[in-house]
Amino acid sequence: MVTTIQINEDVKKELDRLKSPKNTYEEVIVRLISIFEECKRGKEGLLIEGCKEMAKENLRITKEFESIEELKNWVW
Repeated sequence: MVTTIQINEDVKKELDRLKSPKNTYEEVIVRLISIFEECKRGKEGLLIEGCKEMAKENLRITKEFESIEELKNWVW
């Protein structure tokens, strides 16, 4: 099914700039969606990696505190 959408003239100019004479607007839009999804997956991967590193650091700090004598023997 083919559908028609309305876009601003500036958006059309940008789409024209991104497409070659052999491309359709649909191909340009699909390519942009693909690029967006790839960037989104990359950001999610970086976020997951960052969380894993933070968890490792938190575990290291926790182990350091566990190695300290019991806190009830400390003078505060």
